[in-house]
Amino acid sequence: MEKILSLWSKVRIPDFLNLIYSKPQGFFWNTAAAIIILLLFLGLRNVLARQLCSMIFRITRRTTADLDDQMVKSLERPLQNFIAVLGIYLALTILPFNQIQHLWFLKMFRSYLVILVAWALYILAGPDSAFCRELRRNFDINNILVPFLSKAIRFVVFAIALMVIAVEWNYNISGLVTGLGLGGLAISLAAKDTLANMFGGMVIFLDKPFTIGDWISTPSVEGTVEDITFRSTRIRTFAHAQVTLPNATLANEPITNWSRMGKRRITFHLGVTYDTSRSKLERCIQAIRTMLEGHPGVNKEKILVYFERFNESSLDILLYFFTNTTDWQEYLSIREDVNFRIMQILEQEGVSVAFPSRSVYIEKMERQLEKEGK
Repeated sequence: MEKILSLWSKVRIPDFLNLIYSKPQGFFWNTAAAIIILLLFLGLRNVLARQLCSMIFRITRRTTADLDDQMVKSLERPLQNFIAVLGIYLALTILPFNQIQHLWFLKMFRSYLVILVAWALYILAGPDSAFCRELRRNFDINNILVPFLSKAIRFVVFAIALMVIAVEWNYNISGLVTGLGLGGLAISLAAKDTLANMFGGMVIFLDKPFTIGDWISTPSVEGTVEDITFRSTRIRTFAHAQVTLPNATLANEPITNWSRMGKRRITFHLGVTYDTSRSKLERCIQAIRTMLEGHPGVNKEKILVYFERFNESSLDILLYFFTNTTDWQEYLSIREDVNFRIMQILEQEGVSVAFPSRSVYIEKMERQLEKEGK
């Protein structure tokens, strides 16, 4: 910042008065010349601005990047205003004002140049500008972070322009900068929770573990993300309740993003009765495996169908596979269709599904029988 201010203090506006006349020619001549120059610049500002932009555009069009072309287009309005103010300044320099007044006009003109540059940068840093579009495309920045970056850049531009103008008018800004630093320290200590949430929001924006519309689950909440700000994240649960979670808490928790699954798992045990013969069991397993391999909704990468264990009341077949979709409704539809096809296979093979049962065998002793006979 100090280098910028020192460089600006060395900039000097050329004495345009010497380009027009070598010595004063009288009050009326100077006034007429000032009016002519003012009208000339005001009347030709649109034409001059378009011509200047066209010349620059012919140069930038040779490059492959689109950013420089958009920057030239955004500079047309600031250039029009610059030409108009330049005409006003030249007209004022011709008029017979004293040295103090001319110095005041010079400071005004230099201050306007700072405002003009800041205005151009302010337009360029807009959330819908070409600069932000290039950020999205080249750095994969989502739509949530772009408005924040736009506001931050605009704030920095405004602050620098304000300080440069203050230096131009001989204001000492060292005390102001020191005061802002102490004030910022006090504010940061008083609002540490808010700052923690803001840093948590920055972590979420930069790491991008989820975005708006994703289905996520954490130890605190599970649902669909509706909005993300720098303080909190709003999540709509499956019970249609809205939960607002501070970003500091969310950034420190493990987050499972179910929406980014490439496929969805289905695994369960199918229990058949113990009176099922070995041959029937083998045919059922092979038929189920073939059915899953040919099902359009089942992912073919990993399909496991095996006779796994002898359970208490059933012979258990393990089924482990994935669906091609992660959508909840489509997933349920595929799972339902698979279940119906399994039932059809079992019916064709004459195999029954087991249910939990227990057989109790009672052995009666002969003495007990004799006692009962008595």
